[in-house]
Amino acid sequence: MKLELVSFNVCPFVQRSVITLNHKICDYDITFIGLSNPLDWFHEISPLGKIPVLKVDDKEMLFESAVINEFIDDITPGTLKPSDPLTLAKNRAWIEYGGTCLADLYMIANHNNEHDMNNQMAECVERLQRVEDILSDSTFFNGEEISLIDAAYAPLLIRLDIMNEKLNLLDWNKLPKLKKWKENLLDLESVQKSIIDFFELHYTNKIKGQNGYLANIL
Repeated sequence: MKLELVSFNVCPFVQRSVITLNHKICDYDITFIGLSNPLDWFHEISPLGKIPVLKVDDKEMLFESAVINEFIDDITPGTLKPSDPLTLAKNRAWIEYGGTCLADLYMIANHNNEHDMNNQMAECVERLQRVEDILSDSTFFNGEEISLIDAAYAPLLIRLDIMNEKLNLLDWNKLPKLKKWKENLLDLESVQKSIIDFFELHYTNKIKGQNGYLANIL
């Protein structure tokens, strides 16, 4: 089966899928498109105009990273999904929640004044505290084995590290379980290999391209 991911280079949602593909040792291609001016063919394959899209055998298209990741998991040996239906449902809900935290990071960079940016930062920290509160002391979200929810949160935690360097967004020592989870995820080869070359530079340039207040202080 031929798999090709289509996205732009610093998209956190495509990174979720890259981590999953890496962990499941899949062969795949990845095509990066321009963020501000995607090609016409992309709009033809993405019903919502969103990324990432997974092309399967050059004819079937899947969109939404959570759906893509479950498909990847289903077609490969082993599973990254918990077997208990309630745990699986809770994982799916918290994966969606993680998307809201990623939206916070986008909006922090998008606000054009310090007041609104700081308010967004405060909302983001409040949301992260909720994640902290439900984490256990285990290595990963569900225990000692990586799951799809871990792949979903790794891109957020990577970007938080960078944003924190620029803004002093949060004190990791006040979020010890989240900090431990971040460090455990960053130790994984599948996560390390999902980070593109010069990622921090590309991510910073993306923030600058939003032309918000943050762009002026980077």
